[in-house]
Amino acid sequence: MPPWAVDAGLVVLAALDAWINLYGEATPFMWACGALGCAALFLRRRLPLAVFLLTLPMTLFMDVAVAPIAALYTLATRTRNRPLLAGCALLNAAVSTLAWPLSDTFSGDRTWTLIQFVYTLATAFAPILFGQLVQAGHDVARQLVEVEVAREHERALYAQTVLARERAQLAREMHDVVSHQVSLIAVQAGALQVAAKDPDARETARTIRTLSVDTLDELRHMVTLLRASGGKDTELTPQPTLADLQQLIANSGIEATLTGELPPGISTTAQRTLYRTVQEALTNVRKHAPGARAEVRLWRDAQHFGVTVTNTAPTRPSVALPSARHGLIGLRERAELLNGTLTAEPTPQGGYEIELRACNPPA
Repeated sequence: MPPWAVDAGLVVLAALDAWINLYGEATPFMWACGALGCAALFLRRRLPLAVFLLTLPMTLFMDVAVAPIAALYTLATRTRNRPLLAGCALLNAAVSTLAWPLSDTFSGDRTWTLIQFVYTLATAFAPILFGQLVQAGHDVARQLVEVEVAREHERALYAQTVLARERAQLAREMHDVVSHQVSLIAVQAGALQVAAKDPDARETARTIRTLSVDTLDELRHMVTLLRASGGKDTELTPQPTLADLQQLIANSGIEATLTGELPPGISTTAQRTLYRTVQEALTNVRKHAPGARAEVRLWRDAQHFGVTVTNTAPTRPSVALPSARHGLIGLRERAELLNGTLTAEPTPQGGYEIELRACNPPA
């Protein structure tokens, strides 16, 4: 049912309860208090504490009122302040124990007054306990969703680790086999260049030696890329750059902002490293800091450039999740390829900060 229909039904039920209890013996003041308490239920989702206080006068004239019970339940589902809830229950019980007019409160049997106070206190705690139970159920459901998301992320990380290990093995084989043969070619070409007497032969040997050296450099670069590769299934697709950061933040599922910018001359490898750093940082915020806000800041100074991702403290309870910490390990390896560093540490405000700092390329 839509919320407005539930609120309207509660208002009707509370008004019917007040009419049954007050009909035939109520004064205009009593009717005014009852009408105010019933109408206030329309605002119970926005102002639960204020609505509860507005329903209290009804309990002076009625033994058990629907409006205060509904207000207490709503307040219990909206707050985690246990002392506040206990105080509201005591206040409701105290007001319910009072007699109208107030001068008649202690004129009767005080034992019966105490019994009535205990009874009304138990009646007040019932909706509070039920509201806290509903709140706990919502927290558990939300945490189950977060756990499932974290498990999917862990499975993706495990697959990425397996593929990275296979690529590292392939890189070692390429380095041990291909680079050895090309090195022998370069050595033999160098010897031929020195020993040959024919100018054409020396030029041919020099060309072969130059090509072999260039091939070795390219091979070392490819081996480095293979060892640093994340190994995802999308590795053969176009890799992300800084131009994709805004879309990454918009699809992250958390409240995040992007500030600063970097020159377009930053290398493709550096842009991809910055992108992966932001991606991993936002993933960690979603896993370990539910409800937190994040700020992504691109920066550059005379010697370095990089990105800093800072998140606030979580606003909802988090659940301890298993983690192999492959994400931060991979980011540190990427940072080292840029002659840089990666730091990850908590902030004094209870949040967390991840910063990648890389050296500017030579001019």
